Amino acid sequence: MLTDLIHYGIHIGGPLLVAVLFYRTIWMKAFGIMLLGMLIDLDHFLATPLFDPTRCSINFHPLHSYYAIAIYVLLLFPKKTRLIALGLVIHIIADSVNCLMM
Repeated sequence: MLTDLIHYGIHIGGPLLVAVLFYRTIWMKAFGIMLLGMLIDLDHFLATPLFDPTRCSINFHPLHSYYAIAIYVLLLFPKKTRLIALGLVIHIIADSVNCLMM
């Protein structure tokens, strides 16, 4: 229960905090773009079962693999891809919470 609260809190609160602190003049746009990072959860549709509360997403699903994570980190550097990359990295951090607390 606490793990879920932290997990989903980071999913929403992380992008919101970054948007408000670092993109104050365009915080709503920045927040929206970072929330698009949740779309990487579409790779859960490739798993059987679709949802398993005891499964760690990191390095299990293709868009949560270490290779994908390395790309997300590299995307932080170009200014044009920074917001979506922030959303992706925050998403991975949120999902890591579940793995650490199992």
